[in-house]
Amino acid sequence: MGRIDDEVFFSSAVDLNRRLTAREFSAVELARAFCDRLEKLAPRYNALALPLRESAMLAAEKADKEIRRGRTRGVLQGVPCGVKDLLSVANRPAVWGARPFMGQVFDRDAAAVSKLSKAGAVLIAKLAMVQLAGGGGYRYASASLNGPGRNPWNPDRWSGGSSSGSASAVAAGLVPYALGSETNGSIVTPCAFCGITGLRPTYGLVSRAGAMALSWTLDKIGPMARTAEDCGHILAAISGGDSSDPGSARKSFRFAPQFARPPKMLKFGYSPLDFSQYAAEPLRRPLAEGLDALKKTGVQLVETELPDLPYGPAISTIISAEAATIFADLIRDGRIDSLDDKRQAAGLRAGLEISAAEYLQAMRVRRLAQEALNALLSGVDAIVAPARYGVAPHIQEPLDRPSGAVGANQARGTRAVVSAGNLAGLPCLILPCGFAGESSGRLPVALSITGRAFSENTLLRVGLEFQSATGWHRQRPVV
Repeated sequence: MGRIDDEVFFSSAVDLNRRLTAREFSAVELARAFCDRLEKLAPRYNALALPLRESAMLAAEKADKEIRRGRTRGVLQGVPCGVKDLLSVANRPAVWGARPFMGQVFDRDAAAVSKLSKAGAVLIAKLAMVQLAGGGGYRYASASLNGPGRNPWNPDRWSGGSSSGSASAVAAGLVPYALGSETNGSIVTPCAFCGITGLRPTYGLVSRAGAMALSWTLDKIGPMARTAEDCGHILAAISGGDSSDPGSARKSFRFAPQFARPPKMLKFGYSPLDFSQYAAEPLRRPLAEGLDALKKTGVQLVETELPDLPYGPAISTIISAEAATIFADLIRDGRIDSLDDKRQAAGLRAGLEISAAEYLQAMRVRRLAQEALNALLSGVDAIVAPARYGVAPHIQEPLDRPSGAVGANQARGTRAVVSAGNLAGLPCLILPCGFAGESSGRLPVALSITGRAFSENTLLRVGLEFQSATGWHRQRPVV
């Protein structure tokens, strides 16, 4: 048997595939080792929704046969992975983190799962999530059938929502990478809190067929991994047009960062106040170090701020109205009362009361946001901001507390970039940039880089150069 040690569990997909093709170990050995580790350690973090050991071993055997025959499918071949439980796996439960859907089964794989299979990936688990991906809003991290997502850097802290299990599993070395989803921060937040790299793709680049819908016009599926390089390969595997998804952009993605403009030719907008004043004090030094590392890649930073629009209220109205429509039967037949967070149940009910006028007004603001961000990004190539403005909260801390609005006389900065970017359907890369706190209580800090639609290769090229010059993404928690 090949040597499978702790270093293997924290290796990138690219490195694992290289070692598989070099026959340092087999795909079966690798899958078995990850399955053992996942099943043993995932309960510590409430990260596991469903183990898939049996089908994983069959996929690993197939990968070994193909590798021996020289039939290569790319860097995901033979490498274990996990997916958020809102993605269907044929004939296996898809609970969506919610008690009312226990026992729910679909007869086919989600499009993204099917594409991973075609790339030779070895799916070993469905990973936990906040119930119904947070539809209706939730007050506590415990709003999940699997319990609160616990952060591997400190299990008393939250791993972030709604892709909580995906982030915890990657950060703890339980899977090399996972798929998550984002409607308004559900890839950005858990990646930032858990110190992993993530990519929210342009809206429509990845098919949502076979995925639970929260918001038809906002949902996106993307990779959560160790490196920007892994994210590029994963996105290339899962992207592509799909007539089964009405929101499909009818585009595919080829990972080719070498053909993107080099960082020295790029101009990124940022707000100094985001880093020096709006971010919590413990984050300011690592964020400043992250900005310095970004500048060393050659990127030019210029001061900017987001146009003055109500991004938060607009996206909240759209999500609430669409989620309530999607889950209308759940609400009306009373099953909603079995959700684990009563505030969330109340929020979904309230969504049914949103009028057509309110929804259309929010969509009008959305269009204004798209136009305003397109204009802003005609002058800069991307917007860099703190991925989160505070560290991961304690798991018992209320999540709906006011975060502190920008005063009337304060500069806006780019604090609303997550909501603004999601409204406009723009891609965002999350890069770990250090830690807040002392060595015994460190919590991850990250940058977010939001770019123009379909500019993923540009973002990834910057990420590659940033990570080749820094080591924050290689740090790992004591598990």
